Amino acid sequence: MHPSNMVRGVEARGARHCETAALGVLLRHEGIDLSEPMLFGLGSGLSFIYWDGKNLDFPFLGGRVRPFELTRNLAARLGLDLQVRETTSPRKAWEHVTAPLGAGRPVGLQLDSYHLDYFGSKVHFGGHVVALYGYDDHAAYLVDTEQQGGTVTTGLDGLARARAARGPMTARHRSFTLTAPERRPALHQQLVPAITACAEAFLHPPIANLGHRGIEKAAGLVPTWLRRTDTPRRDLPQAALLMERGGTGGALFRAFYRDFLAECAGLLDDGRLRTGHRLYAEAATLWTETAALIEEAGTSGDAQPLVRAGTVLGELARIEREAMEALSRLG
Repeated sequence: MHPSNMVRGVEARGARHCETAALGVLLRHEGIDLSEPMLFGLGSGLSFIYWDGKNLDFPFLGGRVRPFELTRNLAARLGLDLQVRETTSPRKAWEHVTAPLGAGRPVGLQLDSYHLDYFGSKVHFGGHVVALYGYDDHAAYLVDTEQQGGTVTTGLDGLARARAARGPMTARHRSFTLTAPERRPALHQQLVPAITACAEAFLHPPIANLGHRGIEKAAGLVPTWLRRTDTPRRDLPQAALLMERGGTGGALFRAFYRDFLAECAGLLDDGRLRTGHRLYAEAATLWTETAALIEEAGTSGDAQPLVRAGTVLGELARIEREAMEALSRLG
């Protein structure tokens, strides 16, 4: 392999979520080494969405902000220069990544994971993010989550198809680089703005299927899920799997947020922060319980676990609202 095609010293670090996995690679290259929960929290990544529609086979529960919003938030918080390229031309798109790689800089890509050779589950997901750190005549060298293999390779043709894909959550050959300034804002000064921005968005969602109102909505609708599908043995366990192990870091991103708040509590002494951390530790346990109940309903065909899941979700709406109310009063 030609050395100019390969960025040295890149490591995967056993990351659990795609966007923070890629951000970790790009930031460590710039000399910024932060934990994955810290990247997620600084990017104000936590959210909730209950999404259902005529074009969906089954409702979707999401636990984070839209793809790439986390990256934009994080760059703004840390004073990083975020350069984003998009194009409809595959040729230009490839130039957008070969130039930074030639200069010794890894590149983030947003693409549809369906077309990547190493991906275990063949489902279309246009919001997937990877870090590209090299290529040769046949393959691209990527960093993905630990679940997908960490440092992985995929054929250049598949990569081109993944980047060109259209559909929900896709971007037009989006690539990006991050550059750290000489002097960047002190980390502890960025924690409170990141936490309060996340809390405000969660407490005051523009529509009823987002934030704490979305969890309340889910509490009412999840008990009806057996009637929502002809294939409950497939759809309910799949929904549970996505919540617990679909790159969420566990408990629909709540485990990440719990660990982020624990790190913050080690840096800032504030009772409201400790309250938020205690409540998110409780919430993480209850989300894992909810996923287990949804799976049980799917495998048994019994609606009773879904009724129990609805009750737990009602409790979660209250716990997370209380946590975010405490956190919104920081600063």
